[in-house]
Amino acid sequence: METKRFAIVGTDARQAAAGRALERAGCAVSGAEQVARADCILLPLPLDESRTPLAELLRAAKPGAVALGGRLSAQAKTIAQEAGVELVDYYARPELAIYNAIPTAEGCIGILLRESTRTLWGANILLLGFGPVGQALGVRLAALGADVTVCARRPEQRALAESLGLRGAELARLGALAPAFDRVVNTIPAPVLTEPVLTALRPGSLIVDLASKPGGTDFAAAQRLGLRAIHALSLPAVCAPETAGEAVARTVLAILREREECT
Repeated sequence: METKRFAIVGTDARQAAAGRALERAGCAVSGAEQVARADCILLPLPLDESRTPLAELLRAAKPGAVALGGRLSAQAKTIAQEAGVELVDYYARPELAIYNAIPTAEGCIGILLRESTRTLWGANILLLGFGPVGQALGVRLAALGADVTVCARRPEQRALAESLGLRGAELARLGALAPAFDRVVNTIPAPVLTEPVLTALRPGSLIVDLASKPGGTDFAAAQRLGLRAIHALSLPAVCAPETAGEAVARTVLAILREREECT
């Protein structure tokens, strides 16, 4: 792949780490002030127009430049189209979801340890969902000695959980299962921890919700019921920005290589 000139937009630790990883890969890296000279513009994850002057940036881009951002909104796509700049969502790549699941799982384990007076060893933990984050978290909790029950809608997810030595349960049985648990981790971006389910949990239960906004927990109901519910967002950037930035860079470079191979 020919040497690419990148303009890195955003100053958080993950973006800075991504820039360093791109430099190590042989790319020329500069800040947002060099957008007009860049072949590629690396935008933040998530791409928030309220904090990123996207229209101004993309209007300054040179013809043929590619902008890459994460979790693109419809507004961001419209702005890019009006500016005549191709906008690629690197967050949509399956490998980045897998890379991000690792620091997310480690960050969640840190929260579970910090917020409890008991070890994970011997703990009964209810894990909702078994996508990349659920898989990364489930096997790590089990390795620490926890007894993990995976509640998932799809039979193949439950089968995978059982093949990894975890318990599998139907999501439809969540309300009946809840009384056996006082630690719950949710990864499902849908309203699954509703007030009836929360009421069935043990008093003082801890809930860590990893799902993107608005999460899968009725947080107001949890507060009324005296449960500790934590919405832990963007754990890769919070807990391991260097690793998270390297994952973004690796994914972006894979996208660019594939584009060159197709031309």
